[in-house]
Amino acid sequence: MPTGIQITTELLYKGALVFALLDAIYLPLLVRRVSEETFHRLKWPLVIAAALVWYGIWSWAIGNYWEPIYSYVFPAWGRAWIPGIAFVVAGPVSLGLWALAIRIKSSSVLTFCLLGGLLGSLTHIWALYRGIVSKPPMLQGASPLGAVLIAFFEFIFYWCTILIVATVMNWMQTRLIKSRV
Repeated sequence: MPTGIQITTELLYKGALVFALLDAIYLPLLVRRVSEETFHRLKWPLVIAAALVWYGIWSWAIGNYWEPIYSYVFPAWGRAWIPGIAFVVAGPVSLGLWALAIRIKSSSVLTFCLLGGLLGSLTHIWALYRGIVSKPPMLQGASPLGAVLIAFFEFIFYWCTILIVATVMNWMQTRLIKSRV
């Protein structure tokens, strides 16, 4: 990774805008394409997809940004363990988001992804307390609000992706079962 890169407040806000624009495309398509009935069937595919996607995200993040960012806010053992922890934790978290989404009187798909965005903001608030914008030189001086805002839209994007992966897994399973009959 090149040295001297600085994550600024402006960069965080621009990143939030990019993710918001992606979400503005992604989310309405999912709301239209994934019916309530289908979403209800995605309980276990969402658990599996979330575990795999979050393992991948954290493997990439830790692999690429341990030294400049994460080593400042996580203990040393985190480098080896965080992707595995993400794998184990993401499944139950997705199950909780799914359960909340089907209970709220609104589009389950929209609710699921918005709850995922809220979760992102909450995890970044926790990261602020751990020093994410004060300890790593790369992030020093960046706005805490910017860090929380980008997380909201970034995590909506991630949970939309997880929903797509789960939908494809469900579709493939259905096709496989039908081809055996």
